[in-house]
Parts: sequence; C-alpha cells; structure tokens
Amino acid sequence: MLQDISLLVDTAARELLQRAQLEPGDILVVGCSTSEVLGQRIGSAGSIEVAEAILQPLMKISAEKEICLAIQCCEHLNRALVVERATLKHYHLEQVMVYPISHAGGSLAALAMDLFRDPVLVEEIQAQAGLDIGHTLIGMHLKPVAVPTRLSVTQIGEACLVAARTRPRLIGGRRAVYAKPGTKLPPDKK
Repeated sequence: MLQDISLLVDTAARELLQRAQLEPGDILVVGCSTSEVLGQRIGSAGSIEVAEAILQPLMKISAEKEICLAIQCCEHLNRALVVERATLKHYHLEQVMVYPISHAGGSLAALAMDLFRDPVLVEEIQAQAGLDIGHTLIGMHLKPVAVPTRLSVTQIGEACLVAARTRPRLIGGRRAVYAKPGTKLPPDKK
C-alpha cells in the first residue's frame, strides 16, 4: 500500500509540475491528511508511515526540478507552512514560531520538520501550484488566480486529490489585449 501511495504522489506531482510549467524557484504547496489517505476522518488517525510515503517522492521531485516545497500544517496551527530556510529568505517571508507534531500540525508537516535540511515555519505563502490530498484547503496559499487542474490521479489512498496551478491576472476592459496582436494566447491547460 505505501509503495502505491508513493507512486501515485510521484505521478500526480510530475503531472502538475509539467502542466503548471513551474520553473526553478517556483513554489509547490502540499496539504495532506494522512487520516483521509487511510480512509478515516480528517485529523483522527495520522500516520508517519503514510506521511513518509508521500513526502519522499515530493522531496525527490522538488530537488530534481529545483522547486520550493511548502508543506501545509493543519488548522490547529492555522495552516502554517514548513519550508526550507532558503525559501523563506528568497521570498522574504516572515518566520513564525511553532513546532508541528502529528496531532497539532499533521503527520506530513511533522515529518517535514525532520527531513528538510533547514526547516522553518511561515504563516503564509503565494505558491504557483498545489496538491490538496484529503480536503485540507490549500487555496489560501496559492497565488490569487488559481486554476483547477485535472490530473490522471484523482485519489491518494482513500483521500480525494485536488490540484491547482495559477496564472497571472487578466486586467483591463473591453479594449484589453492579452497577447501581441497577430499571435494566439497559448492554450489554457486544465
């Protein structure tokens, strides 16, 4: 089961990074209820083993693609995020003081504190893409124009998987043009 979870997370993350066209230094936010992955009610049956099956492929892919990984804590820590100190510095984020544990922060965030090189917590972030495993509500940490992104993977274990990418805001009125005249906008990948 844990191998299956890792494979599904790997597939979903790679698909999202490709569809979102993330570049080195962009941020991928991930929220996860390991309880939901196990088919239990959110916050009721956290699992470090499931968290490891999820976090390992995410860390591998983010390192390969040079993407900043942000792991969202649960609502008991106001959905703060575990990030590398380098991400905090690069994006000029403000560090907050709390230490996630399985029952106050969630198993994935608690494990990120152990496995990240130099983990810190921040209260908010503006990510370019995100994975929400088990209805953890990551939307508050995405850039303002989030676009739902369908992936071939729709569940991780028993948990629903929702993915999103972001795009720049379209501004202007009736006379606004969004691409150089005579060219087409690239297709919107959903």
